[in-house]
Amino acid sequence: MAGTTTTSAERLRVVADEAGGCTRCDLHERATQTVFGEGAPDAALFLIGEQPGDQEDRQGHPFVGPAGRVLDEALEAAGVDRSNVYITNAVKHFKWTARGKRRIHERPNRTEIVACRPWFDAELAIVSPRLVVVMGATAGQALWGPSFRVGASRGTERDFDGRAALATIHPSAVLRAGGDAGRRAQMDLLVEDLALAGRLVARMPGGA
Repeated sequence: MAGTTTTSAERLRVVADEAGGCTRCDLHERATQTVFGEGAPDAALFLIGEQPGDQEDRQGHPFVGPAGRVLDEALEAAGVDRSNVYITNAVKHFKWTARGKRRIHERPNRTEIVACRPWFDAELAIVSPRLVVVMGATAGQALWGPSFRVGASRGTERDFDGRAALATIHPSAVLRAGGDAGRRAQMDLLVEDLALAGRLVARMPGGA
């Protein structure tokens, strides 16, 4: 009967609603809200970062803060349309410490990463992308374990549970780099890797 098939978008909404009440670790106690992934529900390209930042926590959307602006610029420079990708984080709650009136990012620990893994697994299963782009050490360690290092892995196609994956730096690395030259160098690395991701996807079965 028409209208009875559950779409990927609908399935993602159901899981996002479930994640909204997640209490699997203590991070929910200080975060404003769960920040679930967003994007094309049948995206060929699936981007995963570390965790929401201050602005993401306040707005409830992934990659809308300073690192998100860097990612937007890098995707555009790489010729990848953000509206055609799915973007999420390994951890769905913002982990922070107070510094005066500012909320400063703290890196999630292994327990918090493992507690959030079922949400990522659900997103990945529903979207079923052709390529996963892993941005930064925390996301990489969420997939491949504590021994993962970005510098030794970036730019090389890897395997993740039978699915193609590619590691790159997190967009925040561009913001942390010292001086204009340092930021340009980090941005060049990010753009290079995202452009490679676009080419890999295009060459895969079903690619453009």
